[in-house]
Amino acid sequence: MAPWTACPHAADYQLDAAAVTAGWARLHAGDAEPLPPQPEVLAAWVLFHNGRLQEARDAGMQAGPAGWTVANKATCIHATYVEKKEKARLELLLEAAERACRQVQADAGNANAWYLHALALGRYSQGISVAKALAQGLGGKVKGALERAIALQPRHADAHVALAAFHAEVIDKLGSLIGRMTYGVKTETGLALFHEALRIHPASPIGLVQYANGLVMLEGEEHTPEATRIYRQAAALEPLDAIERLHVELARAELLDRATTRG
Repeated sequence: MAPWTACPHAADYQLDAAAVTAGWARLHAGDAEPLPPQPEVLAAWVLFHNGRLQEARDAGMQAGPAGWTVANKATCIHATYVEKKEKARLELLLEAAERACRQVQADAGNANAWYLHALALGRYSQGISVAKALAQGLGGKVKGALERAIALQPRHADAHVALAAFHAEVIDKLGSLIGRMTYGVKTETGLALFHEALRIHPASPIGLVQYANGLVMLEGEEHTPEATRIYRQAAALEPLDAIERLHVELARAELLDRATTRG
C-alpha cells in the first residue's frame, strides 16, 4: 500500500503514553471513547494523537478488533483533512465504513463503531455529492447509525455534531419540507443537536466549525456574522494534539478566506 501523505502537524506533537493517558478525558471529550486496557491499542492512540495517522491505522489493525476504532478514526481523519486525491479519499472512506460495519456486527453496543460507520459514509457521501448519496440510500444509513451511537452514548458530542450537520445538509440540499418528509430532518432538531454537542464539549474546535457551517444552512445567510464569530472562537482555541490542530487550522483558513473575499 502506498504511503499516506503526512499530516502537516505530525512533527509538532510528541505525546507519550503517559501524557495521553493523563489527558484522555479531555482528548476524548468528543467521542467518549473509553481508555483502552490493551497497551498495543493505547500505543495506536498515541500515534493518532501525534498525527501519525497511517502508523495509527496500521497499529490499530495489528491490535485486532480492539484496535479497529482507532484504525477507522485515523483513516477518516486522514481522508477528510490530509488526502488530496479524490479517488484515494473515497477508497479510504469506504474501507473505514466497511470495517466499522463489521465492527458493529461483532459488537453492536459499541457507540464509536456506529459513529465511525456513519462518519465514513457521510464523508463519502459528501465526496460523491450529498444529493447523489441520498439517491443511493446512504442518507438513511448515516442518520440511523448516528442515532444509534447517541442512544448508546448520550454524551457522544461528535455524534451530536454529525447528526446536526446531517439535518443541516439535507435541508440545504432538499429544502425543509422535502427533507422533513423524506428523512425527518428539522431545523429546530439540527440546532438543538448542535447546542447539546457544545454543552457536552464546549471547547471542541470541530464542533464549533460545524456549528458555524450548519447555522447558515439552517437559519439563512443573515446569520453569517454569527457564524464568523463562532469561527473566531474555534480559531482561538489552543489545540491539545495534532487532530485538534487540523480543526483549528480549518477555522483559521475559513476566516482568512472570508477576509480575502470581503477584501
